[in-house]
Amino acid sequence: MTEIKTPVPPFTEESAKQKIQLAENAWNSKDPIQISLAYTVDSEWRNRSSFVNGREEIQQFLSSKWENELDYKLRKEYWAHTDNRIAVRFEYEYRNKSGQWYRAYGNENWEFNEHGLMQKRFASINDMPIDEHERYL
Repeated sequence: MTEIKTPVPPFTEESAKQKIQLAENAWNSKDPIQISLAYTVDSEWRNRSSFVNGREEIQQFLSSKWENELDYKLRKEYWAHTDNRIAVRFEYEYRNKSGQWYRAYGNENWEFNEHGLMQKRFASINDMPIDEHERYL
């Protein structure tokens, strides 16, 4: 059975923005298993300096991420798209286990297969320490 995650390529600006909102909602759920289902079984990631391959590694990566990034809240924004690629700007806030808050800024480049599953995700991310009163997400 072929998995399909709508919307599927080729993307319009509207369908790319819909795909981005679905991703934002999924990541804010912090459910590694559900999130991983949006990716191909052999998906390739670069997240900062980590290289992640396939759904099982995605689940492990995200589980570890949210053990260390507490009270995580993400916002994604459309940047550009082509037929089967979407570029996203994002920011998220979290606190670490010692209570320090951070805002992370970054860009992601996504590539999808014909069924709307993400097959490649390349993320560049920078963290900035913030005080709790500076949070806005």
